[in-house]
Amino acid sequence: MISTQDWADTRLLWEYHQMGHVPRPCSVAIGLGSHDLGVADTAVDLYRRGLAPLLVFTGATSPTTRERMPRGEAVHYRERALELGVPASAVLVEPRARNTGENIRFSRDLLSVAGVEVSSVLLISKPYEERRAYATAKKLWPEVEIVSASSPMTLQEYVDSIGDPRLVIDMLVGALQRLLIYPEQGFMTSQPVPAEVTAAYERLRDAGFTSRLLRDEQGQPLSQTRR
Repeated sequence: MISTQDWADTRLLWEYHQMGHVPRPCSVAIGLGSHDLGVADTAVDLYRRGLAPLLVFTGATSPTTRERMPRGEAVHYRERALELGVPASAVLVEPRARNTGENIRFSRDLLSVAGVEVSSVLLISKPYEERRAYATAKKLWPEVEIVSASSPMTLQEYVDSIGDPRLVIDMLVGALQRLLIYPEQGFMTSQPVPAEVTAAYERLRDAGFTSRLLRDEQGQPLSQTRR
């Protein structure tokens, strides 16, 4: 049972995870691989609007995408973009990345080898991954301006698209945990987290929305180091 308080806390996390950036013309658009083909659709929309002359899709496979995207996330994204009319010359594929950090580093290296000058990036992710992707890119590619983008969806629309409300809440909780602990591990820049967002995260964690949490050797959820 998902309580009224659970949903209120989930909405707080949903709103926090989104950066609220207004898409603008950038050197390139990078779509981060996942189970969600909506990332590719959003990249195509931005391309059609003239906001990026080149698309990069990045991602290998994961346990959650292996069946649906057997050729790799980036390859399936490219196929989707070509189906929607983007010319092959406007799409690059990075097929090796298995996490957000590799998405950024491998895409950066691919563009460098291709001789593409990059001063700004439209970074496209799932809606609840905008802030995590932004913080990772700012750590690994600090000289480039990052503009976060995702499919324009409400929380309810996203829940309906996934079809599993509890899984969606688990994913939002897991993404918030990483924003809390990854800066100390050097994986991303630190993001200001309002007290009410931290409290919402802790209530949801304590209510059992934990399937996407990172855990220590004793099986306990990893937490932010207290200073």
